[in-house]
Amino acid sequence: MESLKLDGIKPELKAVIQPYLIKLLEIHKENIISVVLYGSATGKYFIPEKSDINLAVVFKDLGLKQLKDSLRVINSGISRRITAPLFLSLSRIATSKDTFPIEFIEIKENNILVYGKDVFSGLEIDEANLRLFCKKEIEGKLIRIRQAYLEIGLKKKGVEALMKESLNSLIPVFRALLRQKPQKPPVDKEQILIEFCNYYGLSKDVFIAILRDRMNDEKIKGEDVEVFFEKYLKEIEKLS
Repeated sequence: MESLKLDGIKPELKAVIQPYLIKLLEIHKENIISVVLYGSATGKYFIPEKSDINLAVVFKDLGLKQLKDSLRVINSGISRRITAPLFLSLSRIATSKDTFPIEFIEIKENNILVYGKDVFSGLEIDEANLRLFCKKEIEGKLIRIRQAYLEIGLKKKGVEALMKESLNSLIPVFRALLRQKPQKPPVDKEQILIEFCNYYGLSKDVFIAILRDRMNDEKIKGEDVEVFFEKYLKEIEKLS
């Protein structure tokens, strides 16, 4: 069994995922073809103890046994913000890459290989219906944002977190929509927001302020979070 490839990983991140992956590999051995790290953990927006750690694990054979055998390891990682990994088989990648194009584009173009073979870089994804997928994602996210606000609005605390979490999940959609331009879209989140807002005529200041906010104090740029939430909601409605 080959060794892990963690030299380019931040030390604080390596300390979390190394023992986790060693246990996973001890269970599945050669049945694991590849493991990649993706999402915020690959770049400058990763915040230790706050950001989620996303992994995709590719198996030769994947069934209920592999899921059951992994339960204890996966559960041990949740408290350290390692979300349940995306378990995939090679055959499942082939049949689902065009059903979930946004997710697979993000993994393909923004990942760090930490074990095994690179199975994502050569992945061909049909982008013909990408705009329609993005439209559905944005409209669905708008509905969920409103619903979440109805649940937490009276409690006050949490509206700031709602904006951060929803924007974070929208950024891959924004990046996918930028693929309409001749140039390849950027990977950096702030640059994605700048280019996207310029292209679609949205207020980039609203989105960038949310992205940069680290305070969790129910204020953004010194404004009451309710005031800022209204601005944010209007921009998403404009886009939708």
